[in-house]
Amino acid sequence: MRTLRPALPLTALLAASALALTACAGEDAPSAAGSSAGTAAASQTLSIDFATYNPLSLVIKDQGWLEEELSDDGVTVEWVQSAGSNKANEALRSGAIDVGSTAGSAALLNRANGAPIKTIVVANQPEWSALLTGPDSDITSIEQLEGRSVAATKGTDPYFFLIQALEGAGVEPSSVTVQNLQHADGRAALENGSVDAWAGLDPIMAAAEANGARFVHRDPDLNSYSVVNATEDFLTESPETAQVVADTYERARRWAVENPEETARILAEVAGLEESVATQVIAERTNLDISPVPGKDQRRVLSAIGPIFVDTGDVPDQEQVDEALETLFDPTFAEKAESK
Repeated sequence: MRTLRPALPLTALLAASALALTACAGEDAPSAAGSSAGTAAASQTLSIDFATYNPLSLVIKDQGWLEEELSDDGVTVEWVQSAGSNKANEALRSGAIDVGSTAGSAALLNRANGAPIKTIVVANQPEWSALLTGPDSDITSIEQLEGRSVAATKGTDPYFFLIQALEGAGVEPSSVTVQNLQHADGRAALENGSVDAWAGLDPIMAAAEANGARFVHRDPDLNSYSVVNATEDFLTESPETAQVVADTYERARRWAVENPEETARILAEVAGLEESVATQVIAERTNLDISPVPGKDQRRVLSAIGPIFVDTGDVPDQEQVDEALETLFDPTFAEKAESK
């Protein structure tokens, strides 16, 4: 578990070493350490992720707002990059991070499988997932994916987008070979012809589109929301810091709404994109004009996705999914942030 972990400063460690050395010299040796180790102020660390699929996390990191807000409290900010919702979920489960960015669907899956996490902020409403083929592919419809291979990252929105799209078109998901590849690897597999199609994720998807990839199917309603989650231990032990995180995300959301060009520039720089591609992601596929409070809108979307977890064998039964959905959201932090 890694939540606001106390860490002895260097002076305390040196003092402790001196104490050990004097003890070795004999029982009557004076204590060089004195009481400095006991009186030294303990520092703390907030471990939080950033991800190209969560532009607000990039803005916060770029602007240094968390460091600015937490420095007086002796809290150090540790940034960890997440390559996908599945990776953020792994880090949250293991306690490697306190706060992580995922799709709403991935957050629900994580909690349904026993991870003690809560969704505390809604970052945006994206159209970040779609199905793509290569520029020379003969595939023009979902129905033509039957018997073909599709790259997707299991446990993430693009994977659940794929399953929903197949079922909506009357195609049995079992008739499609899913290559479980991380998002960037899925793009590479599409471009080198290793798979017939790819369930993509922005901004990698936008870059692939700019490079000639074609959409087979788009449907904003099959995308879940971009959310920010925290471990229950972190929320219980450090609620003040959790509130700072929520406040800073709301600050970033408002800033991004007012500064879309600068937001796109930051995304382009971190993701290695052309600014025109990043601008497309921010301007056309990222709805930031929403409430940050998790609630009925997210519940509605997730209630439709939840049964897929059972169908695909990712969760043993629907009861676990329903219980997870009932307990996933903690809106109190975002409510306070929104009211400021």
